[in-house]
Amino acid sequence: MDYKVQDVETAFDGEITENLGNNEYLIKINNNDHQIKILNMDAKGIEFLLNQKYHKAKYLENNTNEMNLVIDNVPITINMHTNLDEIVYKNSGGGGEGAAQLALKSQIPGKVVSIAVNEGDSINNGDVVCTLESMKMQVAVKAHKSGSIKSIKIKEGSSVAKGDLIAEIE
Repeated sequence: MDYKVQDVETAFDGEITENLGNNEYLIKINNNDHQIKILNMDAKGIEFLLNQKYHKAKYLENNTNEMNLVIDNVPITINMHTNLDEIVYKNSGGGGEGAAQLALKSQIPGKVVSIAVNEGDSINNGDVVCTLESMKMQVAVKAHKSGSIKSIKIKEGSSVAKGDLIAEIE
């Protein structure tokens, strides 16, 4: 999984490579192996040993693709899903082959936070149609083609499932 730390130029790749048991794991970060042992973990944070060195992380907030925490008294913002908007856009029909389809469908379940268009509005390919909140992250759903909004099938505050029709664009 790719992670991007705010104010750090490059993203890094991290994964658990082996479960050693007793809350100990081998992890790989940018092709370097590390050993981690979870000492304590709850809704407020986590205490762990990384390569035999003690660390404490406190969760502050988690929203809009970011997780704010304090690790060893240093505030850090982690951008966990740097390409989530693009993935949702592509799978909603954007990016080419689905351009002829009328229906704009949700690719994630979520709650409708806002609707940026009205029926009859002209819209361009890639314009934001609505914003969904899913797992405490807000994701912009973008038009998969240019045209006009024929109908809107959602309301603010309502919930949508993956595959639900959001709008028809002709």
